[in-house]
Amino acid sequence: MTNKTAVHLEINGRAQALEIEPRVTLLDALREHLGLTGTKKGCNHGQCGACTVHIDGERVLACLTLAAQAEGRAVTTIEGLADPNGELHPVQAAFLDYDAFQCGYCTPGQIMSAVACIREGHAGSDEEIREYMSGNLCRCGAYPHVVAAVRQAAEELATRKQAAE
Repeated sequence: MTNKTAVHLEINGRAQALEIEPRVTLLDALREHLGLTGTKKGCNHGQCGACTVHIDGERVLACLTLAAQAEGRAVTTIEGLADPNGELHPVQAAFLDYDAFQCGYCTPGQIMSAVACIREGHAGSDEEIREYMSGNLCRCGAYPHVVAAVRQAAEELATRKQAAE
């Protein structure tokens, strides 16, 4: 007999109700229960960053977070990053512009971390970007392109912010 618990999540702006075992991670809830497979399962030990998502705007590793810990909180995955009209987030566009991926497996986690890195104010220099993106591994070695993409996106977002003020 399994002990299931009700978990209510807000995923990409949509309310979701699940009946899951208390030990189900947010990563498995997203991928296996909700069909949101953009968030990748890399190491499943919190060491690679492929599963990075945002909870209430903060980056977290979904493989180390129980789904129940996100109860009633706003979770954003790679699928929810673009505008509802389909316009890519500036970080997504910059990753395309700079070929900041090769095999693409780490890309969703890299993008989610990059968005948070910029939001947190840690994109002031290439060294700072590398430091605050260091939890996301890329087996293909696209790091120079990732840094360039984050730098471009940070500049574009700063320009947009200034224009809006």
